[in-house]
Amino acid sequence: MSITQQYLLDTYRAQQLGEPAPPAPGAHEWQVAREWRDYRQFLAVLAERPAHGRIRLARGRWLRPRSRSTC
Repeated sequence: MSITQQYLLDTYRAQQLGEPAPPAPGAHEWQVAREWRDYRQFLAVLAERPAHGRIRLARGRWLRPRSRSTC
């Protein structure tokens, strides 16, 4: 059974029982993505790492590696 079929079945059952319809599949995906991003930033702060710009800093280290001195 696909997600769409399950949603339609749940909607039909809710209508028959006089209950509110369930949220459509994918209705809260952006909210979940934002909460996941905020949680990752929170973990970064707890680990005393920069919470913003980590990808940019890592890309900069990869593109411009430090020259090693042979002293």
